Amino acid sequence: MRIWSDSFIEGEAIPPECAFAAIDPASHVRLSSNRSPHLGWEDVPPGTKSLVLICHDPDVPSSSDRVNQEGKFIPDTLPRVDFFHWSLVDIPIVLKAFPEGVFSDMVTPHGKPGPLVPFTIKNGTEHQLRHGINDYTTWFAGDPDMVGEYYGYDGPCPPWNDERVHTYVFTLYALDISRLPLEGSFTGARLRFAIRGHILDEARTFGMYSLNPAIAPSLTT
Repeated sequence: MRIWSDSFIEGEAIPPECAFAAIDPASHVRLSSNRSPHLGWEDVPPGTKSLVLICHDPDVPSSSDRVNQEGKFIPDTLPRVDFFHWSLVDIPIVLKAFPEGVFSDMVTPHGKPGPLVPFTIKNGTEHQLRHGINDYTTWFAGDPDMVGEYYGYDGPCPPWNDERVHTYVFTLYALDISRLPLEGSFTGARLRFAIRGHILDEARTFGMYSLNPAIAPSLTT
């Protein structure tokens, strides 16, 4: 099985248009277009009954003490944890791609609705997919201007003072079940646990992103 994106080259920079935030010389960062990237896939194995997509960042600082703090930096050596940016389940095997921007085309304060998300293919057939909540739900829990349940895709927004370039991994799983046995809202961590024992194959691609102006230019050279 293979997955790829026309929105970015594997292993290179994700464009700011597909990120939650972009570099701003005056204020460090500004909100960006937050467009969900194009993804395409092929060679789904026989016996597959549905697909699951997860996007996560494994480079998030394990401590928030220094995050976005003036005069401080987050060392590359600091232990890191996963941050889930996107969980999408019950993807039918008739689908072969998602166009850029189809699931997100702006930053939505308080989060996009979910979990049900209708998706119509070219022949007019509508499929009911489901989004999980991403980890901005927890990140914005104490911010009255942004607090809410963040369903679906919300793109990169790594700390602007982080010495590490962050990696964003898009993983597609082929499952032996047509509907995932998760109800209501669910996190990326719960989804990973739920698909254990049902995975026939998996494929991944990844892009890089940074909001640190000292290291971001290295992604385009």
